[in-house]
Amino acid sequence: MGAGAERPALSPWRLAEHAAALLALDAAALGGMTLRAPAGPVRDAFLARLAALGGGQRLLRMPAGISDARLLGGLDLAATLAAGRPVGERGLLAEADGGIVVIAMAERLEIGTAARIAAVLDAGAVTVERDGLCLTLPSRFGVLALDEGLSKEERLPTALSDRLALRLDLTPLSHRDIEPDIFSPAEMAAARARPAAAIADDMLASLCAAAFALGIDSFRAALQAVKVARLSAALAGRDTVAEADAALAAALVLAPRATRLPAVPEDESDPQTDQQDDPPPEDGETASGEAPRDLDDLVLAAARAALPPGLLARLLASGGRVKARAAGRAGQIQKAARRGRVIGSKAGDLRGAAKLDVVETLRAAAPWQRLRRSEAAMAGREGLIVRREDFRVARHKQRSETATLFVVDASGSSALQRLAEAKGAVRLLLAECYVRRDEVALIAFRRSAAEIVLPPTRSLVAAERALSGLPGGGATPLATAIEAASALADAVRRKGRTPALVFMTDGRANIDRAGRQGRAQAQADALAAARGLRGEGFNAILIDTSPQPQPQAAEIAAAMGGLYLPLPQADAAGVGRAVGAALAAAR
Repeated sequence: MGAGAERPALSPWRLAEHAAALLALDAAALGGMTLRAPAGPVRDAFLARLAALGGGQRLLRMPAGISDARLLGGLDLAATLAAGRPVGERGLLAEADGGIVVIAMAERLEIGTAARIAAVLDAGAVTVERDGLCLTLPSRFGVLALDEGLSKEERLPTALSDRLALRLDLTPLSHRDIEPDIFSPAEMAAARARPAAAIADDMLASLCAAAFALGIDSFRAALQAVKVARLSAALAGRDTVAEADAALAAALVLAPRATRLPAVPEDESDPQTDQQDDPPPEDGETASGEAPRDLDDLVLAAARAALPPGLLARLLASGGRVKARAAGRAGQIQKAARRGRVIGSKAGDLRGAAKLDVVETLRAAAPWQRLRRSEAAMAGREGLIVRREDFRVARHKQRSETATLFVVDASGSSALQRLAEAKGAVRLLLAECYVRRDEVALIAFRRSAAEIVLPPTRSLVAAERALSGLPGGGATPLATAIEAASALADAVRRKGRTPALVFMTDGRANIDRAGRQGRAQAQADALAAARGLRGEGFNAILIDTSPQPQPQAAEIAAAMGGLYLPLPQADAAGVGRAVGAALAAAR
């Protein structure tokens, strides 16, 4: 296909091939791409196409859990010990100069590792100042982050994803959607040799206006869109950015970053009237049959057509709230002295439970061997000399165990049925928690008190013994129950576990915090206790157990910042499934 020729309309796969061609053309200028797709033939075909378009460009895979020494470079221990002087070695990012670093399962990338890669992307060089070394090596590369997250919440860390211009989602595609290639190696070579395309001021203004309309706060996105438009023009054999190039940039850069739906122009609000008044469509009009009014509308229309599916539903569901803390089945990540995965090392001594990192200790000692040997020669000593300040101890981290605390309303005539469901759910969750070494506890509240019927345990025998004699009936001291649950959750958290609270109640309190009857004061005390629970940052779920969902229960759930689940007819298995799904979603 000749330079400047019109290309077929962009299907999802053709859009992906354009993205691959742009990345292969100048990955370092674009920062890279976030590719959301599961492992399979579609992703394999995309990677094969990217390798073919790269014309020999290196694709280096980054191992999971890579160390800083391997990522950035550092001391070559063997060479240093042999030479008796510090000898440096290049890291993965320096080796990737001029190529592309491929990060598999990027949604699990450590925040610190993402920040270090982002810093090298910004600087265009790797600087190593450690172990007696001071090196600066050129490193201009692009990143291909393979996002395999199962949920929308599993994402690449923002520090790195913001620097990757292109975002592509191939999840909806199957192998049947793969189409023949549209770019030849000759076209790619010609695009690389072509000078950078110019871009007009009105084109810049349109891209910025589209970014504003889509609710993109970062200026970096608009700059990245300009780079993509210029590369697209070079790919098409043009010296100046055209409307098609701006539209492609809007689809690949701006639309995936949208945080709100762009406003619909007033003259598009009544399509039936427009259809009656408008002339028949002509060549060059959009797929919807309406010609764009100007450049701004064209760019925005391209971005609107590429908006991720379900964007509006996600915005409405989130309500604009950002989850600062989340706790669920997996528990929170905690630092530990000896257990868990090794995440690095630090200077320290071997007192207490610290564990020596032998390799890093040798790295710390190696640069000083020549000097120490000269000193030791005078004292008649030979061999490798390791001093106290060389000691490096390993740093570990592990996920804390989770404790699910059931808080069950045992009051009223329906208590026996609710208690039976709670008992069944506790037994089901205990069986699952035993495998994960998590714990379950049960608090029952009735009359004027809340009682810890089952302390946190993973023992099936202890649970059966405590559940068998659980009584029911009486008034509803909801405020007291919430406070008791908060105190137990705090005790659990102090032991290093992650508490998750599950309330089973209709939310209709009639005993206040002082033990007096009266619905108004009891409800006010319950709301105050719920707000206090929210202030502690605990993860909570409220299951409405009444035959008809009660507004009081929803109000209590909102006050504690928890999830509200009306389950009037659910049995023990249903409650267990709902709790398990809610906890998994809260991770």
